[in-house]
Formats: sequence, structure tokens, C-alpha cells
Amino acid sequence: MSIKKAILCAAAAAALMLPVSDADAARLDDIAERGTIRVGTTGDYRPMSYYDAEKGTYEGFDIELAQRIADTLHVKVEFVKTSWPTLSADTQEDLFDIAVSGISRTFDRERTMELSEAYCFAGKTILCRADQAARFKSLEDINRPDVRVMVNPGGTNEKFARAKLDKAQIIVHQQNAEIPGLISEGKADIMITETPEVGPYIRKHANLAAPLVEKPFTKSSFGVLMKKGDQEFLNYINFVIQEFKANGTMDELKQKYMG
Repeated sequence: MSIKKAILCAAAAAALMLPVSDADAARLDDIAERGTIRVGTTGDYRPMSYYDAEKGTYEGFDIELAQRIADTLHVKVEFVKTSWPTLSADTQEDLFDIAVSGISRTFDRERTMELSEAYCFAGKTILCRADQAARFKSLEDINRPDVRVMVNPGGTNEKFARAKLDKAQIIVHQQNAEIPGLISEGKADIMITETPEVGPYIRKHANLAAPLVEKPFTKSSFGVLMKKGDQEFLNYINFVIQEFKANGTMDELKQKYMG
């Protein structure tokens, strides 16, 4: 083999040994150069992420968390609207650097994208009208043909309802933030949601209740979602979360938005 050919073969072998992350590496550098971190969020999930149309601003636990992550990077936040049905595709198409919106850490998401370590824990539960609360004491009480269950499309709420409530009437409503009001008005009997969400909605709608909030059907955790490919960036986000847990930032946000 000639020296030239040997050099080319060695270079090709070295290229094959490079980790996949090198292809998409240096996101931290890109963010610094841009001066902004692009944050995908649905804006329909109190108290984590909610878009106030009147003010034209986002608010919530994850919104402030995103701002504080940006502060550690010395950049501004640029919020990018996404939705539960398009969240995975939007992440993989690189429409934003991270996504936060009360995003459950699931095996499917971890296989195809990156998820940070958990920063908040939750579980599936229900919202119903207070005058109907005594009617729903278990999952079996909900999984009946005469019970109307309303969910938003594309997320883990719909998946849970489809898997566990095959006898109930499943009603899909596009806007998650509107569902508590529709339950309050009697347009459906049950909303499937996560435990952190029930408090803000009960405070907003006095006739709603969460009779099973202390006994959630599942246990899950929320994480920061991002595209696969940059281990350095994932390490940084995990480091920030660890520091926020240690210095009391996470407790402060939980108290502020969840009581």
C-alpha cells in the first residue's frame, strides 16, 4: 500500500470513529454567536407554559426556567411556538435549541431525541366538576361508556386515555388550555392532566375539583427536550439543572407557580 493510500485510509477510519455528536456539535457556540437561545414551547399548559394572548407574552414555571437558563449563557430567549402533535418533528428539524412545556420524559422521546435529567415530578390525574367529584373514585369509575373524557391531541394525555379508558367517550380538543373551562361548562366530564396542572385550574374555575390528585394513576418526570447530537450541550443543561436544584432555584419556581 502506498503512503498516500495509507494516509487516506487512516483518515477515513478516524472519521468513522468520530461520535455522532460531532455532526451537530458546538450548539453552545451557535447560541453565543446568535445572542439568543431558541426555546420551543406549547403555551397551553398551566402552570408550566402558558401564552397570554392579551399580553402577547408567555408565562409559567418553564418560561421562567428558560429565562434563567438563558441568563447562565448571557443571552436572550427567543420563544418558538410548537404543539404537542408536532413537538418531536419540530425538535428533530432543529426549529429550536431546547423545548420546555411540562414535557414528560418517555422512552420513545429518549430513543429519538435527548432529554435532560428530571427537574419536576408529576403523574396523570383528573379534573372534573366539584359536584361530580364523589362519582369518580378510581380509574374504573372513569372508564365507562357514559363518561366523556376530554384530552389534547398528540401528547401523553391522549396516549394515556387511549390505553386506559377504552370504554369511555374520548373527546379530542385541540387547545389544551381551553379544556378546564369546557369541563367547567359541562361540555365533558373529565380532563386527563398532570398533577402540577390541577392547582392553577381549580383556582381559576371554582367549580372544578381534582379528587384523585393524591393518588395519581402514573408517576413521571419533566425534562428539557432537545435534538440528538451534542453531548456537550446536554451536559451543560444537566449541569444547570443540578445547580438550580442545589441553590434553591427549582424550589423557588415550584413555590411561585405550584404553591
